[in-house]
Amino acid sequence: MKKIISIYLDSFKGLSQAAWLLAIVMLINRMGSMVIPFLGLYMTQVLHFDIKQVGIVLMSYGIGSVCGSYIGGWLTDRIGSFKVQFGSLVLASPLFLLIPHFKEVQSLSIMIFTLSLIFDAFRPANSVSVASYAKPENITRAFSLNRLAINLGFSIGPAVAGFLATISFNWIFYGNSFAVMSAAVIFFIFFNKRQKRTDVKAKKETLAQNEIAKQSRNPYTDIPFVLFNIFCCIFSFCFFQLITTLPIFYREVHHLDDHQIGFLLGWSGFVIVLLEMFVVHVAEKRFSLISTLVFGTLLCASSYAMLNYMGGLGWLYFTFFIFGLGEMLTLPFMATVSVNRSTPKTQGAYMGFNSLAFSAANIFSPLLGTSIVDSFGFTTLWWATALTLSFTGLGFYLVLKWMR
Repeated sequence: MKKIISIYLDSFKGLSQAAWLLAIVMLINRMGSMVIPFLGLYMTQVLHFDIKQVGIVLMSYGIGSVCGSYIGGWLTDRIGSFKVQFGSLVLASPLFLLIPHFKEVQSLSIMIFTLSLIFDAFRPANSVSVASYAKPENITRAFSLNRLAINLGFSIGPAVAGFLATISFNWIFYGNSFAVMSAAVIFFIFFNKRQKRTDVKAKKETLAQNEIAKQSRNPYTDIPFVLFNIFCCIFSFCFFQLITTLPIFYREVHHLDDHQIGFLLGWSGFVIVLLEMFVVHVAEKRFSLISTLVFGTLLCASSYAMLNYMGGLGWLYFTFFIFGLGEMLTLPFMATVSVNRSTPKTQGAYMGFNSLAFSAANIFSPLLGTSIVDSFGFTTLWWATALTLSFTGLGFYLVLKWMR
């Protein structure tokens, strides 16, 4: 037991102060994760949209996310990650307040697209910041710390949102706006004029190193990396059922109320907060990158298959626990692959492309998921998702072998 505790504590050692400060900002930001997990329920219960209309609005979120990821990566390489992150947070905050005023499918879709475009420009810039401030040997754990903050916030946000929804759905939008603006203020205080680790190194670069940087690969013509991102996109296609169709499944099949759904969604985040740094630390030392990604993907596949067993509330919490373990073994290491494949001059482009792969799934994932449910039911959706993730695990194995 002492050895396990020692390993757990070691997983937090060596991380830079900036990495911890970035995690604090992300925690505050994600504590406002209220709107997106409850957007499907808001549209069905308050706006009385049918499930296909819900899919259309959520698809507009995906399109905006793709555009935001590309623009965010492009801007990061040109004006820097600080300006992109701060601008994204400041502009996104008031948009959350405007959403309740749009009640038609078309107008709400445009509003959600705009919000997503601005809000998701933050993601590649934030990934570049994590890589820039981290020590090279701690990059994966730095991403894990950032995800720990995201999931701690996500475990709090939906739980609070479930409570606020019992008062009024409008309070969810107000809470999200307040959290994002708070994150912007704290981010500015912490990181205005802070020098990055890579900036310090850049001053010491030799002429030969500059020549190597000029010959850097383009992520969009780097064939192995393109294939890797295709499989990341397929993975996220399945992953995002977590926040699109799964809350509706809990409502319509298991008849859970908003409060119970909020706690269930927050449970996965709590598990990740508790275990991810430990799991990543052990996986880095004991297993290869390939085996970790493949095993994590298969765990996610099994968790979706388990949803077809109609157990009680305890069973739903257990399936989310398995999903959380799979998430710990996939998402941080996907970011590491992208960072390791890039150079300081192309980090924004590489991280933007990787973010784009996740965002692209948001275009069709909600629409396809809700369409499958509408035509064939939830059982078919969960089996199809589990099978797709199983093939994705095989894809990761083959493409990472090639990249290595």
